[in-house]
Amino acid sequence: MKAVVVRRFGGPEALEILDVPVPEPAAGQVRIRVEAAAVNPVDVATRAGWLAASGLMAVNGEVGIGWDLAGVIDSTGPDVRGFKTGQTVIGLRDLLTAPIGAQAEQVVLDADAVAQAPRTVSPVEASTLPLNGLTAAQSLDLLALEPGQWLLVTGAAGALGGYVLELARLRGLRTVAVAATADEELVGRLGADEFVARTAKLGAAVRQVLPGGADGAIDAAVIGVAALDAVRNGGSFVAVAAGAAPPPLRGTRVHNVWIRSDGPRLAELAALVDAGRLTPRVASIRPLDQVADAHERMAAGGLRGRMVLQPDAGDGAACSS
Repeated sequence: MKAVVVRRFGGPEALEILDVPVPEPAAGQVRIRVEAAAVNPVDVATRAGWLAASGLMAVNGEVGIGWDLAGVIDSTGPDVRGFKTGQTVIGLRDLLTAPIGAQAEQVVLDADAVAQAPRTVSPVEASTLPLNGLTAAQSLDLLALEPGQWLLVTGAAGALGGYVLELARLRGLRTVAVAATADEELVGRLGADEFVARTAKLGAAVRQVLPGGADGAIDAAVIGVAALDAVRNGGSFVAVAAGAAPPPLRGTRVHNVWIRSDGPRLAELAALVDAGRLTPRVASIRPLDQVADAHERMAAGGLRGRMVLQPDAGDGAACSS
């Protein structure tokens, strides 16, 4: 079978599609025939060697690429309960150094990292949920804000930021969305109560809307200390990228979200998609053999959803974001 791997770090040319043995599920695991796999910034960081350089991953041979996927279970190991062959699922691979990632024709995951796929959206759309949906939910858990408090969301028009806005509304939070001026209407549809255009003086701009600052922030755009400037004294802040957490100035509580797989939580998010409360957004679709092109497009920026790879696709077709 084919899988996207990296054997040396570098640019998009370092990505290789290799023929590798079909993996077999062990006890408590399922094998999934991948129908769609999202491309995320962490894939770029892995391929470029940034995560290895920062000590977050030990490199030993080939490294599989890809975190989240949608597909069909085609084999189960012993002691698997609640899943069966032929079931459509979504899942998250959170082990950085696994030799086979989600961007492959088949992948083995622990059963507790998998959930029934949403029934109301396509596998392409569903594949964008696991990593960004769980990151949004786990970031909100870290903030522990109360209903009625104000949350600042940077990168609010992106895939992660959009999920944060929608989940925050469900928790009764009020949100200030930071995005490009052209995205004001989009973030409003996603639930933002207030809008602030991206600016070098973010703290001052937010405090014009919220004197004293926001109660908390999720920094999906990886702005860092400029976003912390918009948080009130003693507020809370979540950095979503490794090494991006600013110092806890003014008594703020600063956290890094270290994403982890969570099948039951993923099932809750899938149910929210089916209820029309969460909105998967796809920027474009590519066949698996265009993974390098997908990395180049991501580096160009401006995406308003996730790029998705399909192992069995023909020519890629653009989708609205």
